[in-house]
Amino acid sequence: MRNSTVNILIVDDIAHNITALEALLARPGIELLVANSGTAALDLLLKHEAALAILDVNMPGMNGFELASLMRGSPRTSHVPIIFLTATTEDASRTFRGYEAGAVDFLHKPFDPRILQSKVDVFVQLEQHKRQLADQLLTTRQLLEANEMLMAVLGHDLRTPLGTVLASAEYLVRNAPDEQSATVAGRIRNSSLRMSRMVHQLLNLARLQGGRMQLQPHAAELATLCRGVIEEFATHEHAGQIAFTSRGNTTGTWDTDLLWQAISNLISNALHHGEHGSPITVDIDADDSKWLRLTVSNRGAISAAMLPHLFEAFGSNSAGERSREGLGLGLHIVHKIVHMHGGKVTGKSDDVIGTVFTVELPRTAQSWVS
Repeated sequence: MRNSTVNILIVDDIAHNITALEALLARPGIELLVANSGTAALDLLLKHEAALAILDVNMPGMNGFELASLMRGSPRTSHVPIIFLTATTEDASRTFRGYEAGAVDFLHKPFDPRILQSKVDVFVQLEQHKRQLADQLLTTRQLLEANEMLMAVLGHDLRTPLGTVLASAEYLVRNAPDEQSATVAGRIRNSSLRMSRMVHQLLNLARLQGGRMQLQPHAAELATLCRGVIEEFATHEHAGQIAFTSRGNTTGTWDTDLLWQAISNLISNALHHGEHGSPITVDIDADDSKWLRLTVSNRGAISAAMLPHLFEAFGSNSAGERSREGLGLGLHIVHKIVHMHGGKVTGKSDDVIGTVFTVELPRTAQSWVS
C-alpha cells in the first residue's frame, strides 16, 4: 500500500485551540497539518493530500466558509470532507450556510471530544479503504497488462514456431523412410496439435472473459453450420462415428463464428472422451418458433462427482485429472458463448443414456452477458 499515514488539516487562528485539537487527535498513522489562517491552509493543501479538514468558522481575514468555498472550487481539494467548528450560538441559517459551503458536519463549542474523535475515525477509515481499493485497482491493471502480454506471446510468438513444427511433422509422417520414423513423426504431430488446441483455448478464453469478443450476429442456418463443423473433423480417425440429424426450420440470427467454435468444442469433447468406437449423434430440433435445441450425445458416462463442474474453467475429466487433449477449457468456452447469445447449455450423463449436452438457443441472439 502507498504511504499509510493519513493527513488531517486543522485550521484555527487561536493557538490553544490548535493545541487542544492536536492533543485530542494525535496518534500513530495520522499526520496533523496545522494552519492558523485560511491562506496558510491553502498553502498546505497545495503540498499535501488531506483526508479531512477541520475548520474554525470565525477567523480574521478569510473565515471558514470562505476557505471551504475555495476548497470546493479546486479539483485538487473539492473531495476533502470538512467539519466546521464554531463558538458562536447555534443559528439555523448559519448552520445551513456551513452545509451549503460543503460541510459534512457542524459542531458547536464546547463539543464532546469523544464525538469529534469518532467522526475523525470514520474519515480516517474511509481514506484507508480508498487507498486499499486504489492499490487493488493498480494490481488488477498490472495483471491485465501481463495477461495482454501473455496473449500476445501466445497469439503470435508461440503459434508461429508451433505452426512450423506441425508442418514439419506432417512432412515427416508422409515421407518417413521407415515405420519407426513415421511413429516418432506421428507423435510430434499429435503433440503439436494438442498444444495448438491449448493455445487456441487460452486465447479464446482471454477474449471472452476480457470482454473483447463481442457478438456479431447475422442470419444463418444452424443445420448448415453443424454440417460445416462436422466436415472439419473429416480427417479425424473417428470421424465416421458422427451422425447428424435435423428437423424443422433451423434459420436464426447468431454470431456464426462463435457458434461454430461452441459446436466444434462439443463434438471434439465427444470424440476425445466418448466410448471408443461408439456413435456420436448431433441433432437439431427446430420445431419451436422461438427456440432451437441442439444436442450432442455419445456413449460413455461422466462420473457423478464431475457433473456439477462440467462448465468450470480448467475442469477435470472423469478420471479426476486434467485431459491430456487440452486444458479443460472447451466446455467452459461453450458455456460462455451460449450465454452470450441468451441461451443455456446443460449436460447429463449416466451409464444408460451415455453423455448428452443440450444447447437451447433463441432464434435471435439476445447479447446477454454470462
